[in-house]
Amino acid sequence: MTNKILLCLLILGACVNPVIGQKNISLEDIWLNYSYYSRSVPGFNFMNDGESYSRLQSNKVQKYSIKSGQFIEDLFALDMLPSSTDLPESISGYSFSADEQKMLVESGPESIYRYSYKADYFVWADGSLDPLFDEGKVMHASFDPSGTKVAFVFDNNLYIKNLKDGTVDQVTTDGSFNEVINGSADWVYEEEFGFTKAFQWSTDGKYVGYYRFDERAVKEFTMTVYKNEMYPEYQTFKYPKVGEQNATVSVFIYNVDAKTNIQADLPVDPELYTPRIKWANPEHGLCVTMMNRHQNTLSLNLVDPNTGDSKILLEEKNKYYIDVTDNLTFLKDGKSFVWTSEMDGYNHVYRYDMSGKLMDQITKGPWEVTSFYGVDEDSEMIYFQSTEEGSTERYVYEIGMDGKKRRKMTPAKGWNSAQFSSTYDYYVLNHSALDKAPSYTVFNRKGKEVRVIENNERLQDIHDGMDINAAELMSITTEKGVDLNAYIIKPADFDPNKEYPLFMYLYGGPGSQQAVNSWRGQNYWWFQMLAQQGYVIACVDNRGTGGKGEDFKKMTYQQLGHYETIDQINAAKYFGSLDYIDVNRIGIFGWSYGGYMSSLCLLKGNDVFKAAIAVAPVTNWKWYDSIYTERYMRTYAENQSGFSDNSPVNFADQLLGNYLLVHGLADDNVHYQHTAEMTRALVNANKQFDTYVYPNKNHGIYGGPTRFHLFRKMTDFLDQKLKNDYSEVGSKK
Repeated sequence: MTNKILLCLLILGACVNPVIGQKNISLEDIWLNYSYYSRSVPGFNFMNDGESYSRLQSNKVQKYSIKSGQFIEDLFALDMLPSSTDLPESISGYSFSADEQKMLVESGPESIYRYSYKADYFVWADGSLDPLFDEGKVMHASFDPSGTKVAFVFDNNLYIKNLKDGTVDQVTTDGSFNEVINGSADWVYEEEFGFTKAFQWSTDGKYVGYYRFDERAVKEFTMTVYKNEMYPEYQTFKYPKVGEQNATVSVFIYNVDAKTNIQADLPVDPELYTPRIKWANPEHGLCVTMMNRHQNTLSLNLVDPNTGDSKILLEEKNKYYIDVTDNLTFLKDGKSFVWTSEMDGYNHVYRYDMSGKLMDQITKGPWEVTSFYGVDEDSEMIYFQSTEEGSTERYVYEIGMDGKKRRKMTPAKGWNSAQFSSTYDYYVLNHSALDKAPSYTVFNRKGKEVRVIENNERLQDIHDGMDINAAELMSITTEKGVDLNAYIIKPADFDPNKEYPLFMYLYGGPGSQQAVNSWRGQNYWWFQMLAQQGYVIACVDNRGTGGKGEDFKKMTYQQLGHYETIDQINAAKYFGSLDYIDVNRIGIFGWSYGGYMSSLCLLKGNDVFKAAIAVAPVTNWKWYDSIYTERYMRTYAENQSGFSDNSPVNFADQLLGNYLLVHGLADDNVHYQHTAEMTRALVNANKQFDTYVYPNKNHGIYGGPTRFHLFRKMTDFLDQKLKNDYSEVGSKK
């Protein structure tokens, strides 16, 4: 396990300024001072004893008691080393060997894409710190089960170092930038299948299964980076777009003792995907997940590590598409495995034997398993999160592998998630609600509270002392008879006899949710600031979003944007029918998929929406990546009307309202191409609009004062274009 932030991207407690007692929210406090940032639990690893955990802070890896939180000892610190040692300047991460007697220490990470990076690694063992590799920064350094070897990727090749004698074996030799990658994922697998490390040690340490990406036929995309030099820099990388050729992926198994590679006897075809590999036990070999390009047929294939021969363990088909997860657990007895599937219309937990025969459906009902936490084989209990008590809520449960003895482990209403210790004797529960800041509490196996790690009391006091109305969850029924989850925020001095401008927020993408009973972070404070200034805020989850089963989520298949836009327009009409909403002043905002949606809503709902803000929007699905787009839309050649009828760039001539278009020039995900083409279409249609570009900023558009700058622009835009410079909201006429 590597030391990463567990439950939040940033911890900014040190820079938070006190605002208790203040009644009004400011952009400076949101995006410059970060006064409303919630504290999270720093990244930690539960240790093998089930009674303690380790965490990295101040360049020290320290051990603490789970029950008391008391410091036990320093497991590693830079000041443990002799001054003559060539020390890393800082520690960015660490991981243990299986017996916790050795540690890989990580320093100086350099980002590659959104999640991938390379770094300097050192091995800490027996009181000494030694560099792992002298030739440069590496990726994915990982101990074998015995802790005597480390595998890693350098310059697109896979290596293994023997820690006993210091020898290094180069497993592959054909790795080359923008051509062949061994042991690490390409851009589109990283972004859409959610992994970067593309190799795994076998459970007995005798083999390493790894990916080989041949991306020579994949077309390249280039971004321009400006660094105050005479000429800009150009970043070029492989990016397969809709219908274009993907990398050809093959799976190999390396025999560590024999130092030989064999290729898994599986189809090697750029029209197929290999989204996961996972070792079963030594008897059954490497399990390779494969999918067709449409992503509606999935198979689990067992590969013999000695011969490469493969056989299908399980095959699943879906009339829409299949979501890839990590919810595959091979049980230690070697006789069965646990798997989740939407085969009955809701995501549930199933158990199969090693011949692929279904043994039992462990969970069932008109609700979804939304997170799978694992199996405690000693007690034969399974731990998961679900929507059993409503699509806007999340609770954590345990259930026996026989489907009996189900117990709710999180009594508090709202959004609950958990991380379990290695023995499942303890878990850290993260709880929040729309009006409750996140808390982190240790519970024991029986559900008894042990201690509170962090309850964000200070932030809760700020929230409760503010001159605001808490967000209200609600359900609305559109004129099409569709029930949609939503929340609304009204001004603290709300007067039902006045009319207010309505500002709607959405994301709306497949399987996502925004209108839920959980803490909504920085955007929430901006919405509350706008409410203080006289706006009513609403957020609606359209059809295609998650939490309500497969039919609700997948009914947008091959028509992304169509039903979602209908729902948002109808939701706006519903709110506009309320006495206190000014039907002539309705705006909408979204980022990424939400920017795609806000653009469509303004164009197709030009009689409803007066203004829209679109940040980093997709404007035509044919310019987005292959895996994501084809999962939901198939290719442009197969579904031309689905693409054409639901791409904002094709409706630029329908712009009547006010449009703010924002993009980062270094966005490697949704390329600036989308905004450039949208700009061209708007100009050709002789439409006026506002646009902001952020050089060298990626899809997140952050760093330094960037977010403050952006949200200041968006606030000013709304005041000018939606409130019409009214100093006060108008009285009803």
